[in-house]
Amino acid sequence: MKKILQHLFEYKTLSRGEARDIMNALAAGAWNDAELAAFMTVYRMRSITIDELQGFRDGLLEQALPASLAEYAPIDIVGTGGDGKNTFNISTLACFVVAGTGKKVAKHGNYGATSISGASNVMELLGYRFSNDPARLRREIETAGFTFLHAPLFHPALKAVAGVRRQLGFRTFFNMLGPLVNPARPAFQLVGVYNPELARVYNYLLQQNEPAFTIIHGLDGYDEVSLTGDTKVITSSGEQVLSAVDLGKRTVQPADLSGGASVEEAAAIFRKVLAGQGSWSQNAVVLANAALALQGAGGYDSYDAAFYAAADSLESGRARRVLETLIELS
Repeated sequence: MKKILQHLFEYKTLSRGEARDIMNALAAGAWNDAELAAFMTVYRMRSITIDELQGFRDGLLEQALPASLAEYAPIDIVGTGGDGKNTFNISTLACFVVAGTGKKVAKHGNYGATSISGASNVMELLGYRFSNDPARLRREIETAGFTFLHAPLFHPALKAVAGVRRQLGFRTFFNMLGPLVNPARPAFQLVGVYNPELARVYNYLLQQNEPAFTIIHGLDGYDEVSLTGDTKVITSSGEQVLSAVDLGKRTVQPADLSGGASVEEAAAIFRKVLAGQGSWSQNAVVLANAALALQGAGGYDSYDAAFYAAADSLESGRARRVLETLIELS
């Protein structure tokens, strides 16, 4: 690792192959926590190159346990995290709303490294037991329409760096990699990113023989549709900026999106929204993210049609029943 760090300290970059080899070595436990922290900090101080990001991704996917869910053409809604906004679990809730419309969902998630409650934190507290057993994943997606892939169970490298990431407490390049390495290989992804530069990188990467995608970035710094301001929306067809009124019928306030001060508070908000008792603002944000995913995945003539389908999923209780069934199966 000393040679690698010296190379990077001299403002040199890694080739795609070098980055892949480093990720493979990292997964094998080649370095201690201090070395890992130094390595991750380098990429907090300078931008990662496309070759480096692709190489790290290659290494993660080479090591990943397969999920074999392609036949279900699943959807994933996922953010990079690292936006520092401490919102409630919007993407995960949107996934349940999407599943309530009948679309299959394979959600890839992890514990929060830079936020109080990541997707895995809240799912675990709600009673879901993580697994990488292919038979159980298939049973869940067939019966509940939803399965959850806890990233460290599928990616040895993510397990190896989990403790260091929590101790560092700031976003690292692993935030960028998460949405790119879902082992279920979803047919469609709604990906939220925390800045415009990363949106451009994702746009380039996801167009390299990838499934359909929509990239979103809240122009006031969110890695999801927040309805606190305008949202940049990027697809393979181009990009546009949509207002909060376009996407959610009106603007909401940042305070309305708070995820609370603990995982327990985040889980309480999660249950409340799925039970149909969320605030207007909470519901609108969840529905906007779900609607963009539904529209991007196809089957709806317009965004409004997708939004109303999402609203029906939440208001009818079907989204809540997806969670209840999933917990029973796990």
